[in-house]
Amino acid sequence: MVGGLAALGLMTACAGGTGGDAEISTADGEVDGSGKTLTVWIMEGTNPDAEPYFEEVGAAFEEETGAELDVQFVPWAEAHDKFVKSIAGGTTPDVAEVGTTWTPEFADAGALVDLTGAVEDAGLADGLVPGLVEAGTVEDELYGMPWYSGVRSVIYRTDLFEQAGVEPPTTWDELVEVGEALEQQDPEMLAFPVAGDSEFGVAPFIWGNGGELAVEEDGSWTSAVDSPEAVEGIEFYTGLATEHGFSSPAATTWDEADLSDAFARGDVGMMVAGSWTPAALLEANPDLEGKIGAFPIPGPDGGLSPSFLGGSHLGIFNTTEDPDLAFALVRLMSTGELAEKWGDQSGYFPGTTALLEEIEAEGDPLVAPFAQQEREAGKSVPVTPLYGQVQGKKTVSAMLQEILSGKADAATAAEQAAAEMDEIFQRG
Repeated sequence: MVGGLAALGLMTACAGGTGGDAEISTADGEVDGSGKTLTVWIMEGTNPDAEPYFEEVGAAFEEETGAELDVQFVPWAEAHDKFVKSIAGGTTPDVAEVGTTWTPEFADAGALVDLTGAVEDAGLADGLVPGLVEAGTVEDELYGMPWYSGVRSVIYRTDLFEQAGVEPPTTWDELVEVGEALEQQDPEMLAFPVAGDSEFGVAPFIWGNGGELAVEEDGSWTSAVDSPEAVEGIEFYTGLATEHGFSSPAATTWDEADLSDAFARGDVGMMVAGSWTPAALLEANPDLEGKIGAFPIPGPDGGLSPSFLGGSHLGIFNTTEDPDLAFALVRLMSTGELAEKWGDQSGYFPGTTALLEEIEAEGDPLVAPFAQQEREAGKSVPVTPLYGQVQGKKTVSAMLQEILSGKADAATAAEQAAAEMDEIFQRG
């Protein structure tokens, strides 16, 4: 990853700024692509039915434009390096699925086409999921069209809540009250384990309290994880373990997979988990059927705390010979029936608010709360390629583990984390 970032840093210097030279001149879908073929890269494994899906996409695209698709599936583990090498060699595809945390990196390298004007001209700008737009926007220009994503909320044991006589909490105080009731009902229960190796567990409590992980001003990024608002949110979250005893010492090194395993064993009352988790839990543990529910992560005094929204954009690379045709494909895949079908097949949410509202209205107790979380309070990590280096060093997880292990208080650990972030930001 470091090598890839370094390579892209050189590309950025050569490109001279964000975005490529290719421009989209029409966004109405009236494009004649007869005799042309678009090369498309899609990540392998997200949708188990991807091949028949893209047969349908190809047929619809050919009917609309006359053009054909050459869809190539790329394993996630190999994708970043493949993109880096193709950007350096000028061999990028016309259109590709780009992970949301990669979009700013590739845009900063000058590899992606600015979609801002085309999305506005197509009348789509107001109907996109805000968190996905945030993740795809660099210097006020949109380089990634929202396609699909998942978000984290809280999964809980409905049977244990019923036994304890509690309802899903809507404030932080209520979260503590529910945790206390669960522990009183079963002292061996981990009411709300705090996973020390999961930065996306603490982020909602930083954001929910008005804090940020990092902030940008005049093109420069600075850590904000040590601000009073952020520290207070960190204190509340880690305090669920250190003050209220809702966790265990073992959870200090847990990641999200460890959380799910403990939940499946029946040791956990509620946990921060992804929208994709309930289906996986039920598939592996059929005995949990009817015993799982979900609720959005509450804000301190009501409302929702923002939660990390991650997934993929559709990006158009500046090597394309026909950006108008490429945008016609992006529009076809990211809106309407085909976007909805991809979400259904992959288990993720589509990138438009209208489709999210439809999902939410269906009222599935294991889906609707996540849809609400994504629509109302989905948020991106700092939109800079440098934040990938922060994640690579596990700066936030190390901060959590310092606090949970009793080696430092929240303010001290946050100050140390902020210093490490700022070193990365300043080094560039």
